[in-house]
Amino acid sequence: MLSPEKREAIRALPVKEGGVRLMEVCGTHTMSIARAGIRQLLPEGAELLSGPGCPVCVTHQGSIDAFLDLSMQKGITIATYGDMIRVPGSRRGDNLARRRALGASVEVVYSPVDAVDYAEAHPEREVVFLGVGFETTAPGTAAAILNAAERGVRNFSVYSLLKRVEPALRALVAMEDFHVDGFLCPGHVATIIGAEGFRFLPGELGIPAVVAGFEAEDILTALVHLLRQTFAGEAKLENEYRRAVRQEGNRAAMAIIDRALEPRDTLWRGLGPIPRSGYGFKSEFAEYDAEKKFGIVPGSNDAVPGCKCGEIMKGALHPHQCPLFGRLCTPEDPVGPCMVSSEGACAAAYKYRSFD
Repeated sequence: MLSPEKREAIRALPVKEGGVRLMEVCGTHTMSIARAGIRQLLPEGAELLSGPGCPVCVTHQGSIDAFLDLSMQKGITIATYGDMIRVPGSRRGDNLARRRALGASVEVVYSPVDAVDYAEAHPEREVVFLGVGFETTAPGTAAAILNAAERGVRNFSVYSLLKRVEPALRALVAMEDFHVDGFLCPGHVATIIGAEGFRFLPGELGIPAVVAGFEAEDILTALVHLLRQTFAGEAKLENEYRRAVRQEGNRAAMAIIDRALEPRDTLWRGLGPIPRSGYGFKSEFAEYDAEKKFGIVPGSNDAVPGCKCGEIMKGALHPHQCPLFGRLCTPEDPVGPCMVSSEGACAAAYKYRSFD
């Protein structure tokens, strides 16, 4: 816990004229910030926004509706992380939990290889793993594909919903009316791609960036660095999370990704189509691509009526500014994924009452 002296020292930090807007792009940061009340510790004139850092939340609505429909096909089992079970479809109350109650086969797994094991134990079923996440989970998904190929498990496939952070941040910064003075960069992603994976922010875009860990002290230290950079008119890349993040990243993990996956264009909730912002399959592993195997075509629908998840992840709104927040949209009865995901900005704001 911070001493009163440290709290006052942070609040007394100078802020550039006109104020400063900072953005975190990691769902774990979002939760930690809300839990520790970090927004309330910042100096006057400093605003902290939540960006597209929740992998469940950025999954395009058309893709969610597609895997819900897939779950009802005869002989198919959907294998997924627990976060996806209650992610709502376009229709209120529709999710994998409801589909399971209607007879769909849905299995919660703790790793992609668990899904391969399940497929091997149930050769009579086609097992489709929902590959959700950023570069953090991509190595595990790639390893599962390699593992299935090595073991000859042919009734296993992956619906790749994987995302790449750099193209999304570039697209975000290029959007009209978007303005952020500094980025709190995700430590989890940086353990894979390295701190250098965010060099483009100050190097090409002139935006300060600090890679941060997940304890309150990590986040506050990183925010102090960002505030000092912005006040001084500097744009540098700093690595606050040096105990876990190397400059070059995890080359072994990146090599596993490169063996099975390759960048492809993909859709993001709120951001639309972004070139080379997702992961698809190398040609030699095409048989494990669920989209090709089952002819999955995601719909164009990008949102549930009234849901402002897209605007929240672009930093255009805070969660409490959504008209549904806490009224028609709660963790018990979510309308959008930002309220149901354990890393969602709305779930964090609701749980910890961290309203701005």
